[in-house]
Amino acid sequence: MPKYEKLSETVSEAIRLARETGEYTDVSFPDSLVVRRQNLSKDAPTVWRPTFVHDIDKIIHCPFYNRYTDKTQVFSLYKNDDITRRSLHVQLVSRISRTIGAALHLNLDLIEAIALGHDMGHPPFAHTGEAYLDELYFSNTGRHFFHNVHSVRVLDKIYPYNISLQTLNGVLTHNGELLCEEYHPHLMESFEEFDSVLEKCYESKEFTDKLMPSTLEGIVVRLSDVIAYLGKDRQDAMRTKMATENMFVNEDIGSINAEIINNLVVNVIENSYGKPYIKLDAKHFKALQKSKQDNYKLIYDHAASSAKLGTTVRPMMAQIYGQLLDDLKTNSRRSPIFSHHIDIVNASHYKRETPYESTEPNQIVVDYIASMTDSYFVELYSHLFPESDLRVEYKGYFDN
Repeated sequence: MPKYEKLSETVSEAIRLARETGEYTDVSFPDSLVVRRQNLSKDAPTVWRPTFVHDIDKIIHCPFYNRYTDKTQVFSLYKNDDITRRSLHVQLVSRISRTIGAALHLNLDLIEAIALGHDMGHPPFAHTGEAYLDELYFSNTGRHFFHNVHSVRVLDKIYPYNISLQTLNGVLTHNGELLCEEYHPHLMESFEEFDSVLEKCYESKEFTDKLMPSTLEGIVVRLSDVIAYLGKDRQDAMRTKMATENMFVNEDIGSINAEIINNLVVNVIENSYGKPYIKLDAKHFKALQKSKQDNYKLIYDHAASSAKLGTTVRPMMAQIYGQLLDDLKTNSRRSPIFSHHIDIVNASHYKRETPYESTEPNQIVVDYIASMTDSYFVELYSHLFPESDLRVEYKGYFDN
């Protein structure tokens, strides 16, 4: 029988009273302290379009935002509309983090901006595709590819949107593989510091793992990212028949999606209300760790191997990378990297200091591949290499 925890009467009453009187401990990030690369009049807040709403609108209207729809969350190569894609995932993260943020009186616009933009740089085929692209980029340049770092690049360099430091910091630091029982913001006040941190991310995997958001809003999104996928990935595993419900047992936070979301959200609010940090109690933290470990053992370690990505997508990506790099170096204007990528980027109305084409060629190739949806990647490979024997096989709706 599912078990749904409730907020204590003390915290519930404190939230009710605060909403009635407007009196509470304000630990939110204030709009007035926003930092942008440029002080542009068009980004100035108005009564109907506050500071971080500008960031939300830019993210939603980014050409790459559409592509969330056909990017794998966990399970690649399934023709199944009930399996989660990144478009749904970012909405779930946004919804969960805004629920927590509203209870804690945080800046909901900042939360939404971070949540909607946090996976913008994710390449096709989920974290497996990310690992393959990292291999190629590193072997050619000595620099690493991380989806969170690339999400920042999409919103700050490929499309120079003048997104706020606070949103970009939350996007960069959203990767929550390192779970904490208690999260404290790591203050960051300037783009000089941000750019220095960003450059170190390209150089070191270990450095990237240690990043922490500079705002409570960023921390809430980071934790909500885990809450959003933990139970949802279990649902998808059962839909693909990779797992059954009785394989997942965790009495402290529950085993199904609804329980996990409810019980973790309640515990975060209970232990964080009115405090300058975000916290889970020891029991829920250990249960969260255990559930995540179970997901890796029962789901994630099998998802890529079952799709046979290593023998198909990996060599296909290597061939695409090499061909596109040659096309750039030889200025082959009929190549899709010009018509399907560079021309689209240049169609943006945002001014840039240097032409996009002057970007280092490996980086342009990475930008293009990372922007692809799963199905586009497959079609591009067939277009570039029509004689190749490499093919991916989708599991159809009516396959046993």
